[in-house]
Amino acid sequence: MDYKAKTVAGLLAATCVFSIIALILSVVNVKDVFLPPSTKYGLVFDAGSTHTALYIYRWPADKENGTGIVSQVEACTVSGPGISSYADDPAGAGASLKPCLDKAMKIIPAEQQRETPTYLGATAGMRLLREQNSSKAERVFAEVAKAIGEYPVDFRGAQILTGNEEGSFGWITINYLLETLVKYSFAEKWEHPPDTEVIGALDLGGASTQITFQPGVSIEDKSTSVFYRLYGSNYWLYTHSYLCYGQTQALKMLLAALHQHSPTAQRISHPCYPTGYQENVTTADLYSSPCVRAPSTPSPAQVLTVTGTGNPAACSTAVQKLFNFSCEANKTCGFNGVYQPPVRGQFFAFAGFYYTFHFLNLTSQQSLNDVNSTVQTFCSKSWAELVETFPQQKRYLHTYCSVAIYILTLLLDGYKFNEHTWSSIHFSRQAANADIGWTLGFMLNFTNTIPTEALEHAKGHQPSLWAGAVSFIVLAIVAGLVAVFLQCFWKNK
Repeated sequence: MDYKAKTVAGLLAATCVFSIIALILSVVNVKDVFLPPSTKYGLVFDAGSTHTALYIYRWPADKENGTGIVSQVEACTVSGPGISSYADDPAGAGASLKPCLDKAMKIIPAEQQRETPTYLGATAGMRLLREQNSSKAERVFAEVAKAIGEYPVDFRGAQILTGNEEGSFGWITINYLLETLVKYSFAEKWEHPPDTEVIGALDLGGASTQITFQPGVSIEDKSTSVFYRLYGSNYWLYTHSYLCYGQTQALKMLLAALHQHSPTAQRISHPCYPTGYQENVTTADLYSSPCVRAPSTPSPAQVLTVTGTGNPAACSTAVQKLFNFSCEANKTCGFNGVYQPPVRGQFFAFAGFYYTFHFLNLTSQQSLNDVNSTVQTFCSKSWAELVETFPQQKRYLHTYCSVAIYILTLLLDGYKFNEHTWSSIHFSRQAANADIGWTLGFMLNFTNTIPTEALEHAKGHQPSLWAGAVSFIVLAIVAGLVAVFLQCFWKNK
């Protein structure tokens, strides 16, 4: 019996010793453990000439080489037209934004809403309104700011983006989505992909068009040059925005030019509209934009009858007259005397470029000859043929020929692409399954201005050590219970 008692006592003693050792290890090996980085949120309104959209973004607080890894959480399309359409009802512009802001407040955690930077960036529509009536533009912005200010966000202001900002932020968006700026490597970290060519950006909106790319030569005109530092790399870009050369304003300029051939006539023959198509337009509507020069004595109440003649050659001639392709000696130009170095590399053509060519089934890298042939065939069809073939597209159907020929003129004669460089243009609405626009690029660039947040740390244990200590203590307790059970058993026996 003495031998058994000694054995049990030894087990109990060993249990106590091992438990104490395990506890000491678990306390002594406490060290700094970094907590996962917190998530930041941002809101950006894209107030375009025809509509407004709200984009919700987020990114980890610890950045990569000074720039955030930003992802889109949600997008919300604002009901109604662009905010520039509320020039005579500014309160309506502010009210139109509230449903999307309500949606954002349900997505962003309540404790983070007050530190969520929120912007509204207006583009060419508001640029035109400011030129036309600056006081009306200011009232629209005041009502927009008032509406956003009612929400618990860090509102940083409503402003008009410059054309260069709009173009270059779109460039950032495309290259970020296509991973030419930063890429998650096999080493499981973010890094700049070596020997990767960046992609140029071609944007066609309602009131302006932008071209942005990294040229192979130094940029001579510094007003067309922008610099960005993203993810530790430097980028010098050529960018220019042509106000009034978006597709909506270009069509207005074209119709006005056709009218001014015979300004006293009440009928306009339109070579870009299909044969058999007819519409009425007032001179007040025709000359309502600052992009369109009114005749010296316009009659606002006059109603003009526009009749399509379906003549693609005459249409092309009329469109060419919207541009000035002359250039000073020893200078390379786009159009209207604006400096532009030769186009270089691959390009993504999005927004209006994509939508028109998608309708014509021309987004599959067709040759320039095939594109020209398709456009010529489409422009030669009568209105009756088009309505029969595309019954669901009737609202804009009469404009597709005009816009297609305008796009070809802009790309070939304006931006100086040719039969050799045409294949470098990719017509696309998305990059990496995400919509292309300026807002993501804006938010990426914005993260450069935020100080990198230090990783939060706390006292803790490495998971493997903590698990081992707990397991050892449990085993020791079990061993102790077994020893007590044996002691009792032998005593009773």
